[in-house]
Amino acid sequence: MRGIETQVRKIRRQIFAEVSRIGFESDDESLIHDIEAIPYKIVTEDGPQYRDSIYRARAIATERVRLAMGMCLRPTNKPVHLTDGIEASNISEKYYEPPLMQVVPSACASCEDNKYEVSDMCKGCLAHPCAEVCPKHAISMVNGHSYIDQEKCVHCGKCKSVCPYDAISKKERPCSRACGVKAIGSDEFGRAKIDNEKCVSCGMCMVSCPFGAISDKSQIYQLARSLKEGNEIIAEIAPAFVGQFGSMEPKDVHAALETLGFSEVYEVALGADIGAVSEARHYAEKVATGELPFLLTSCCPSWSMLAKKYFPTMIDNISQELTPMVATARSIKQEHPNAKVVFIGPCAAKKLEASRRSVRSDVDFVITFEELVGMFDAKGIDMGEKENAHSMHDATAAGRGYAVAGGVAGAIEECLKAYYPDVAPKIIHAEGLAECKKTLALAKAGKINGCLIEGMGCPGGCIAGAGTNLPLNKAAAKVKWFKSVSSKQLPPKELAEIELK
Repeated sequence: MRGIETQVRKIRRQIFAEVSRIGFESDDESLIHDIEAIPYKIVTEDGPQYRDSIYRARAIATERVRLAMGMCLRPTNKPVHLTDGIEASNISEKYYEPPLMQVVPSACASCEDNKYEVSDMCKGCLAHPCAEVCPKHAISMVNGHSYIDQEKCVHCGKCKSVCPYDAISKKERPCSRACGVKAIGSDEFGRAKIDNEKCVSCGMCMVSCPFGAISDKSQIYQLARSLKEGNEIIAEIAPAFVGQFGSMEPKDVHAALETLGFSEVYEVALGADIGAVSEARHYAEKVATGELPFLLTSCCPSWSMLAKKYFPTMIDNISQELTPMVATARSIKQEHPNAKVVFIGPCAAKKLEASRRSVRSDVDFVITFEELVGMFDAKGIDMGEKENAHSMHDATAAGRGYAVAGGVAGAIEECLKAYYPDVAPKIIHAEGLAECKKTLALAKAGKINGCLIEGMGCPGGCIAGAGTNLPLNKAAAKVKWFKSVSSKQLPPKELAEIELK
């Protein structure tokens, strides 16, 4: 459902706008009242009815408000007020605290998972191949139609694969199907439950749930408050931003961010340029010489977390170069030591990356493109072309290409060809956590030695992240265009010598 303007997305945008508006406009005296009013502004008696009752819809909106304020969900077994714990969020700086992805219990539809069922499409055919191929004899004919005995069924799917009428459906939780690390289970009531030991915070479950039952925490309130206070705040925006804000071109996004209150705007592709030449050197010096069997890119936090959680013996193979977000932030703070830096990107997992102790001093806030639209709404900034627009020339085509799956490896490969012509690179890229996990298993088994391995947690790359607004195909076309108008194609080799650590 990524890129589709569903009711779930509309509600999320309303919540982000209202929470941002409180950050920009409310004072300490009116704060509690203004927060408590949000569910009633979102769910009105004469407005759209999203749930079976307005009371349930407001209860769900209440939990969304808490998450948007950076707080945890309320427990279901004891009374806790909507604004309980607000003191910890009513500040200008607040780091994300795991778990980032949370299931709102009252919103979950308790979808059945991994179950095969015969639909009305069944013709009761004479051949009944479904019954013939079932290894457990779980299928019989009842009232002229096939029937699956769930007690005997082992969920192999053979019946579905041979049905000539496609009359057998597989019931599967959308959130579970989207999770490449199988971190979605069930609680005692059949509701979705996230295993935080397995979860790598990619957010694919969140964007795949048609009931909007999974959401992540936000810093939009704290950021809006800090902008209101007039602090020097600089935005660094990820290369996937192109096309994410209606008809706004890059220069218009720059102007809109300044209107919002940011003092300056940098491209994160600048940090990607630094990373591309640095990892090219790393590959040439370590992998091509046989010192390391392979090199894993590090820019995707879900990919890195996957490697560390599931393949801990491979940690030394993960690139030690700074991610583009951190490299850009450190570059900014070298020039503006007193400024706060906000990463604006497509990725939910970046929120936890910025919370690591080694990164906290560099990246002060992380918000997604989706959350930024809510902030624009709160300030009445339209999504059309802006006056006083500024062109962006911070980065090269190589760095901007990081937004698309294969772009990281492609940029490194181009740098290797240009600056290390004697090295013949072997490149592999994987996208989506399931594919990433298989690739890491091959690497662990020694079957892809000598390779530079790019991993992207989201299928399609950063342009398909959980915090994006644009359909994948349109986003890819926009990034391709942005690369084509870049004034420079490759970052200079000297960037690898920049001391940012």
